[in-house]
Amino acid sequence: MNEGNADWLNRIYCDDALHGLAQIPDGAIDLLIADPPYGLGKDYGNDSDKLASAAYLNWMEAWITLALPKLKANGSLYIFLTWRYAPEVFVMLKQRLTMMNEIIWDRRVPSMGGSTRRYSSVHDTIGFFVKAKDYYFDLDAIRIAYDAETKKARSRSIFVGAKWLEMGYNPKDVWSVSRLHREHRERADHPTQKPLEIIERMIRASCPPDGVVLDPFMGSGTTAVAAKQCGRQFVGFELNPDYCAMIEKRLAATPSQAVIASPLPVL
Repeated sequence: MNEGNADWLNRIYCDDALHGLAQIPDGAIDLLIADPPYGLGKDYGNDSDKLASAAYLNWMEAWITLALPKLKANGSLYIFLTWRYAPEVFVMLKQRLTMMNEIIWDRRVPSMGGSTRRYSSVHDTIGFFVKAKDYYFDLDAIRIAYDAETKKARSRSIFVGAKWLEMGYNPKDVWSVSRLHREHRERADHPTQKPLEIIERMIRASCPPDGVVLDPFMGSGTTAVAAKQCGRQFVGFELNPDYCAMIEKRLAATPSQAVIASPLPVL
C-alpha cells in the first residue's frame, strides 16, 4: 500500500490498530480522531479495556507513536479521554504536538443516582492537538447560529452586516450534547458510541473537503458515517468482527466505496 494508490481509502479494516497503523502511508492523513478504550474495564468483546494502569499507558504511547507520523504537516488530532488518564496522555501528546483546546463534552447525564462518596462524573474530556501553526481549521463550517431574539437585540447600525452576527458564533470548549440513550434512533449496539453531532463538528472544522480522516478504534463506525456525510474520505481499524459487521450495515445505506476489509497485507 502507498499514498499514490487510493485502494486503502474508505475502508474499515478488521485489524488491531498497532498492526494496521504501521502500514498507513506517512503524511497521508488530514485528521485523526481517536476514541480509544478509556481503561475502565468495559466489555468490547475482548480484553482491550482491561489493562492495568502502567500497561494501559504503555499501550497508549505505542499507538500514538505509530499514528502521529501519518498526519500531514498541517494535520490535527482529537482524542477522547476521561479524567482518569487525560493528564498523563495530554503530557505525552504535548511533547509531540501543540495543544489547542481541552474540550469538555457534557453528556447531559440526568441527576439520578451516582456515587455517594465523590462527585458524579458526567463528562468526557477531548484533547484538540495540531502539528503546525498553519493547521487547517474552518470556523465558518461549524458556527452556531444566533436566535432571532439575539439578532434583534443587536440591531444597532454598528452590527448590521457583521459576519459574526449573520453566520453565528464560535463553538465554545464545553459541548453540551446528549449521550445516545437506548431509544435514540442513532444508537447502535455499542457501549460507548459517540454522537454524530460531535464527530461531524470535528470533521467539518479540521478536515478539508475530500480530505482523509483516520480513526484507529472505529467501534460502532460513527467516524466513518460522519466522514461520508461530510464528503470526506476515511480509513480505520476495528478489532471486534461483530463491530465491523455493524459498521458495514451503517455504511450500507448510501452508495460508497466503503468496505470492510481483512487485515492489511504486510508491506
